[in-house]
Amino acid sequence: MEPIHEAEASVSPPTRPVFNRVHYDLSLDTNSPTSPPQADVQRLSRSDTAVHREPFSPLRRRRSTRVATFRTIDDTDDFDFDATYTERPGWQPGSEPGFDPNLPDGGHASMPTLSAPCEITVVDFSKDRMAKKHFDNDGFVSFLTEPKEKWAKCRWININGLSWDVIQAVGAHKGLHKLALEDIMNIRNRTKADWYPSHAFIVMTLQKLVHLVDEDDDSDASSLLSSRSTTKLKNLFRGFGRSKESKVPGSGSSSDPEKRTVTKCMTELSETPELHETSMIRSLQRYHASGNEIRTEYMEANSILAPLNLAVAAEQVSIFLTADNTVISFFEVSAGDVERPIVTRLSNPGTVLRESCDASLLVQAIIDAIIDLAIPLTAVYNDVLGDLELDVLTSPSIKQCKDLYICISEINKMLRFLNPIDNLVNVLRDHRTSLTHEQAVLELENPASGVIVTPMTHTYLGDVLDHCIIITEALEQCKQSSENLINLIFNTISANQNESMKQLTTVTIIFLPLTFITGFFGQNFPEEGFPEIRNGIWYFWACAVPTAFATVLILMREMIYAWFVRVIQRKRVLSNRKRNKAKRKTR
Repeated sequence: MEPIHEAEASVSPPTRPVFNRVHYDLSLDTNSPTSPPQADVQRLSRSDTAVHREPFSPLRRRRSTRVATFRTIDDTDDFDFDATYTERPGWQPGSEPGFDPNLPDGGHASMPTLSAPCEITVVDFSKDRMAKKHFDNDGFVSFLTEPKEKWAKCRWININGLSWDVIQAVGAHKGLHKLALEDIMNIRNRTKADWYPSHAFIVMTLQKLVHLVDEDDDSDASSLLSSRSTTKLKNLFRGFGRSKESKVPGSGSSSDPEKRTVTKCMTELSETPELHETSMIRSLQRYHASGNEIRTEYMEANSILAPLNLAVAAEQVSIFLTADNTVISFFEVSAGDVERPIVTRLSNPGTVLRESCDASLLVQAIIDAIIDLAIPLTAVYNDVLGDLELDVLTSPSIKQCKDLYICISEINKMLRFLNPIDNLVNVLRDHRTSLTHEQAVLELENPASGVIVTPMTHTYLGDVLDHCIIITEALEQCKQSSENLINLIFNTISANQNESMKQLTTVTIIFLPLTFITGFFGQNFPEEGFPEIRNGIWYFWACAVPTAFATVLILMREMIYAWFVRVIQRKRVLSNRKRNKAKRKTR
């Protein structure tokens, strides 16, 4: 289309300005195979002074300044985001989803591999026998090539730590879906359950109460108080979620990130800065945290549990339930807390878990143990809030509102990861097989039957759901109590301020007439015009007291009337109570 410019001048009135218009030739040769010609619009160049000298035009003109343009940010590596908040380096929008275990780099050459020393436990069991083996990374990869023994009816592979070589070996050996493998390495997933042809994949969050101790501290784990300062919590968790150097070889303490106590509900941590990223406990504030590092450190240092040297640790747990009656679980650091009670049950013949040889029931036991680790959280928050409640009732202050706000923030985050577990358990229960329990047991080791959730697992998942609801309701009650305490603080402070203003008002009303009379008698009256000025002090009080009394009655008449009404009503209530008590005694 070729634009044709023409100047069109108006005949009348003669002062009418001349406007430049652009017309386009819209004719197009459809028979021509070539593309239509591009429009070449010729713009008239004018100086800025010429534009200002032109008369006003009702037509809208293009701005002389350039409109701001926008460009998509392709590289976010220059921004200072938290490492756990953003995707891993090399990720780009629109990249191929999933990690292929058959490729050395998972199909993402730009994605750095995740490597860490892992502690792997393999438990094979049947009704008559149970065997447990421990492996490191290389030993486990070699072990997967060996066939499973014929006597083993069910297998549990429990992996403590996230490392690509282990994930790749398991994924290739069991045929795990590449989307599930990607979810394992992405530690910012939501709680969910995905179903694939040969396996089910479960992601959830483990939350537990941890007690911070020094490496050389041999005291009992039940001691909640410690001589360490409250800033130790900030120093320990600072840098969690960032890349760390590999642990120093030969360091015995670095290989044991936790000093676990079987009989206690809390975990003692060893302060080892050499721990790898996937072998470190993350506080609740750093788990799924935003990129604001300053806020995270502040929330950690001022946590409601900091004075007790306690903290809430959180990590992601991934569980696979395969069609060949195998369970594969991935923990970041807390595999031992779940493994110990389950292995104890499997070691004792006659337990339901041992006799069933059911992988779905083993998944139920793992989920139940993860939820039970959150039970101490409700107890400690109830205890701390109880102390805060006594402080609020005896001496309310604004500082307590800050502690309560941080407490509400922590409870909200815990509920954010606990509430979806209800739906997760219901989803597992909905996938109950239509077979009877006897028929389902016979099909457990048949891969062609797919993933089976037996009727017994459906029954025991109801108990897991009850535990989860109890914990969430207790935390909801703590949250509501915190909000009520904040309202009580503001209401109490406001009531005290109103009472102070009321007292000041009363004093002002009493002294208002006295101030007026004092100012009146303080004027320079001539003695012949105001002979009463010669009277003594009694004359002042003779005028001031009746005036003050009358002013108080006039200005405070409603308050005085309400006080008399309350007194009369109170006397009637007390007399009725005495009369009722007397009637009860006579019966």
